[in-house]
Amino acid sequence: MKKKMRKTMTCILVCLLVFYLTVYPEASTIGEIQQNIAQNNSALAEVNAMIMGLEDEQDLLDEQISDTDAELVNMMTEIGLKEEEIEAKKEEIAVAQSEYDAAKAMEEAQYNAMVRQIQFMYERGDTDYLASLFDADSYDEVLNQLTYMEAVYDYGRNLLEEYEETKVQVGLLWESLEADKAELEEARADMEVQKEYLDSLLNDLRQQSADYDAQLARARQEASLLKTKIKQEQAQLKKLQDEERRRAAAAAAANGNYSVNQSVAQIIAGASGSDLGKKIAQYACQYIGNPYVSGGTSLTKGADCSGFTYRVYMDFGYTIPRTSFSQRSAGTEVAYKDAQPGDLICYDGHVALYIGQGYIVHASTAKTGIKLGRAEYRSILSVRRII
Repeated sequence: MKKKMRKTMTCILVCLLVFYLTVYPEASTIGEIQQNIAQNNSALAEVNAMIMGLEDEQDLLDEQISDTDAELVNMMTEIGLKEEEIEAKKEEIAVAQSEYDAAKAMEEAQYNAMVRQIQFMYERGDTDYLASLFDADSYDEVLNQLTYMEAVYDYGRNLLEEYEETKVQVGLLWESLEADKAELEEARADMEVQKEYLDSLLNDLRQQSADYDAQLARARQEASLLKTKIKQEQAQLKKLQDEERRRAAAAAAANGNYSVNQSVAQIIAGASGSDLGKKIAQYACQYIGNPYVSGGTSLTKGADCSGFTYRVYMDFGYTIPRTSFSQRSAGTEVAYKDAQPGDLICYDGHVALYIGQGYIVHASTAKTGIKLGRAEYRSILSVRRII
């Protein structure tokens, strides 16, 4: 739908340009020149409005690209960490397997020893044992021999049971480690799916960005042609009447756009909220103008959107999740109408720090870096209070 709309707008722009540049012949009177200038200014205003709209959409798209790229970097980091966990678990499994094999071997050895002992007793026959008992010199000696034989048997049996128990415990540990490894591998597989999605999304966004670049290039070229035409007509008008030229210049100046800047300190001071929240907002705003770096968490050398908020809170002794998606669940949910300086403003794939009166400070894109902006410049998904 958006692509179709952009193509329609571009066609309208081209038609307007052709209309204004070809329909009107070369003017020879003051009235005709003024009419042509007004018409071309109108066309230029429409072109500039379209350029501004495309630039706004391009800025938003660049922000989405930066955020998606940052999320991709973070996801790849998490996949790497998960792979390290899997390798460590494999080593634990190998150790457990070795211990299990050793316990099993000792159990089998003890079992074979008891079998040989029983076989030996059987081959000698009970008469030998009876004879040894009858040959005893006293009743105490008989008891000692019986006790000795029973102790030997009990020792062997207890040793076998101990080996069996060791084997079972090690086996259970091995199974638990295998289950842990399976969970880690499943988590890594899910991350790989998410990474593929982010790769695909990033490619789509970059393709859209290239489309916007092409449209902006055409629109700016058309604006340049209109400006050239207007300049030529204004030069012609100057030759005919200087007074009319001054009035046209005044009218052109009257159509300019002016913005009123409000200091960050006034914004924060005028907002309602805790002193700590305002201190956090003031602290964050001192880094406005610093670079955006995908995957970064440095307030001076560069950070992405979630890396910026993560580091600001860390400097005040608060630990919040690293990614924008996870930060959407941090702290306590509050309504946007109740937002205070220091709150997190969460968007789809992006996060910012609220400073009051509808303003935010955030690491936006590689082009703009850390900057001040309006909180409602895009749909707000959640407002989180950390302090």
